[in-house]
Amino acid sequence: MQRTLLIFLDGVGIGENNAEINPFVKKRFKFLEEIFGGTPTLVNQNLSADGKYLFPVDANMGVDGLPQSGTGQTSIFCGVNAPKIIEKHFGPFPYSTLKPIIEKENIFQSFLEQGAKVCFANAFPKIFFEYINSGRKRLNVTTLMALYSKVKMFNVDDMLAGKGISSDITNRRWNTKLKYNLSTISPEVAADRLLNITAENDFTLFEYFFTDHLGHGRNKDEFDLLLNDLDRFLFEIISKIHKDTTLLICSDHGNLENIAVKGHTNNPTLTITAGYKALELKNKIKNLSQIKLAIMEL
Repeated sequence: MQRTLLIFLDGVGIGENNAEINPFVKKRFKFLEEIFGGTPTLVNQNLSADGKYLFPVDANMGVDGLPQSGTGQTSIFCGVNAPKIIEKHFGPFPYSTLKPIIEKENIFQSFLEQGAKVCFANAFPKIFFEYINSGRKRLNVTTLMALYSKVKMFNVDDMLAGKGISSDITNRRWNTKLKYNLSTISPEVAADRLLNITAENDFTLFEYFFTDHLGHGRNKDEFDLLLNDLDRFLFEIISKIHKDTTLLICSDHGNLENIAVKGHTNNPTLTITAGYKALELKNKIKNLSQIKLAIMEL
C-alpha cells in the first residue's frame, strides 16, 4: 500500500546566494549538497536528482504582507487559501474564523473519513498536556487538527516505546529545558524510527518548529547544534525513503533563509518530494493551498 510521510518545517524559504545571511549557503547542508548536488537560491530554485525534487512554493497566495504561520499552516493542512479568506496573513496561531475550517477540513480528518490510518508522530511533554487539560486552547494548527480529529498525541511513555519522536529529534532539549532524564538518540535513529512509524500508517505527519525559532533569533546558543541534527535527520529520511512511500517536506513561510531580519520573508518556501509519484506531486503544487489536495489525490 502507498503511504505518505509529510515533514513540516516551520519557517524555511529559499533565499539569496549570500552566506552572510543565508545559513543554508553558509553551512552547506548534507541533505542538500549530497542528495541534490547543491543549495537552492533565488537564482536557482529548482533542483532534482534520482527521482527526488526540490522546488519553490508560493506562500503569499495573492495577499499583501508577510506570510504567517496561522494562515500558512491552515492553507497547507486544509487545502484553502486562508489569507485570502480572512484578507490578511495572520499568526502565529490561526485566526478565530479559520478554526471551523481546521476542524472540518484538516488533512487528518479527510484521511480518517476515507478509513485511512493516520499518525501525528511528534511526542509532547507533560507540560503540554497540563496546558490543554486546563482548558486553554491557544494552539497551532497541527495540534488543533489532532484535537479536533481525535488523533492521538504521544506522551513521554509513547516516545520511550518508539511510537513518537521529540520535536527536537534527539530528546536532548527535554533534558536540558524540561528537566527530564531521558536517553538521547542520534538524528539517524530518530529518522529510522519515523520511517518505521510511516510504514505502519497511511499518512504520517512530523513537525519541526525550531527552524522558525532560529530564524526569529531564538535559541542562538543551539543554532549550529539544532541545524546539524536536522540536517542529519533529513539526509537519513530522504536517502532511505521507500519507493512505495511518498515523502513531502514543506514549510509555511520564509524566515530562516535570511537571518539578517528577525521576521518572516516573502521568499518562496523550500519544498521537497521523493519516493512514490514524487514528480507528479511536485507538478501539482505551486502554492500552499494546493498541498493537501495533491497529497489526497495520490
